[in-house]
Amino acid sequence: MFTGIIQATGHIDTVIHVGNDVKLTIQATSLDLDDVQLGDSIAVNGVCLTVAHLSKTHFEVHVSKETLNVSVGLNRQQAVNLEKALRLNGRLGGHLVSGHVDGVGEVTHFEDIGQANEESCWLLTIRAPHAISKYIAKKGSICVDGVSLTVNTIENDMFTMNIIPHTLQHTAFQYLTVGSQVNLEIDQIARYVERMAEWAQESKHAT
Repeated sequence: MFTGIIQATGHIDTVIHVGNDVKLTIQATSLDLDDVQLGDSIAVNGVCLTVAHLSKTHFEVHVSKETLNVSVGLNRQQAVNLEKALRLNGRLGGHLVSGHVDGVGEVTHFEDIGQANEESCWLLTIRAPHAISKYIAKKGSICVDGVSLTVNTIENDMFTMNIIPHTLQHTAFQYLTVGSQVNLEIDQIARYVERMAEWAQESKHAT
């Protein structure tokens, strides 16, 4: 489990294709790896991956074909958002994030709404896959490339969020442009609410 609070931005240095899968070597930059062990989980752009090899400055992960099929950004050299797994005695600064991507969205608008002021917010608009739009709610939480954010508005498949200067400066959001694709994970509560409603209907028909 993760919180959606990015601890560092890293960089995918090497991509090695292994059949339909890939092996990635990721430079951790400012992410402290001293307490990371082999087999631990690290979220990379919102995708929960297992550490298979470790050094002082880099870690390696194996990304399966299934993960590649449902996510974006794990098959090329680029900057990535990093977060180590949540400790149960730690603070939950964002919201509970599983690291399991529900769909890939597309940035349709990304604008400085403070007239290019370094301390101003940016407005980020994303088009979500229609299949997961029903899980996105105004003032609800969503995880975008591993970052916990609050939804400002949602209309059809388009939703907007404000990105504060700190988030922009300390995540890979600074590299987003119109047309960029991003990993989306919906709030887990929405999944359970839907399943409970489905179960109630199934039970009603069964009797």
